[in-house]
Amino acid sequence: MKKILLSAIAVLAFGFTNAQGVKFGVKAALNVATLTGDVEDASSLVGFQVGGFAEIKVSEKFAVQPELMFSTQGASFDGFDSKLNYLNIPVMAKFYVAKSFSLEAGPQIGFLLSAKEDGEDFKDFASSTDFGLNLGAGYDFTENLSAGLRYNIGLSNVSDFPGDSSSIKNGVFSVSLAYKF
Repeated sequence: MKKILLSAIAVLAFGFTNAQGVKFGVKAALNVATLTGDVEDASSLVGFQVGGFAEIKVSEKFAVQPELMFSTQGASFDGFDSKLNYLNIPVMAKFYVAKSFSLEAGPQIGFLLSAKEDGEDFKDFASSTDFGLNLGAGYDFTENLSAGLRYNIGLSNVSDFPGDSSSIKNGVFSVSLAYKF
């Protein structure tokens, strides 16, 4: 399944060779993450994301932007932190409503790299994949430098405790800065 998904993303990323232009870039973001659903007293946990992307211009107003991002997520609970680290692969559809301003939306799959609660590993009790929907906006300051706001709505349960029917989902707000080459 993972090979099929990664192959599909590769086709998306490199299949637009006849598009108007492809720009590659690097991106860093400040995350404000929490866990939603069947959780009590969860508060936000500040983290970060870092990675790369390709912006594939399909037309003057539309682009597809696949990304590969390392992301720290989770939540804080009354004195202890639940930290989840993912390798996220969002594929964003960007619509430029003005020359420098874009609105974006798209799906995301995340692969769990580690899960710790106060230093104790609980990866065996967390789902190995996370699906979400991203909504956001971006602004290009120059041809190369841009900033963005994005919210990831978790769609899948991140808890994988045996016999537990609770539904816990990621929710991540991020503010990013990107540089295109």
